[in-house]
Amino acid sequence: MPKPALEFFNVETLEWDGVSPGVSERVLARDDEGIGLTRVLRWEPGFDCSAQGPAVHEYVEEVLILEGGMFDLSLQREFGAGDYACRPPGMVHGPWTSEQGCVMLEVRYAEVRCQPPQISQ
Repeated sequence: MPKPALEFFNVETLEWDGVSPGVSERVLARDDEGIGLTRVLRWEPGFDCSAQGPAVHEYVEEVLILEGGMFDLSLQREFGAGDYACRPPGMVHGPWTSEQGCVMLEVRYAEVRCQPPQISQ
């Protein structure tokens, strides 16, 4: 089942839910399969996931940094508010640290590939 139909609402009305130490989320919309997800993700100041190594997953992920910033340990680059990433399935990314903390909008969805119609001769 796809994500639900939702009319405008104030995101601040949603509680922050803990995901892991130093990470919390506000889920805006989620599909029943658990692939489609739109959320606001927050890393607390001092966040460090370097021990986990890089991330890779089998869905498309789009991320827009809204506040604060992060340091990508693999790329050796700092990213901040207004920076955007689009990661197709299988793209290796991270790990990161965040001295000041970071708030991001994240959208996940399955990559849909249409097969062209078969033409019989």
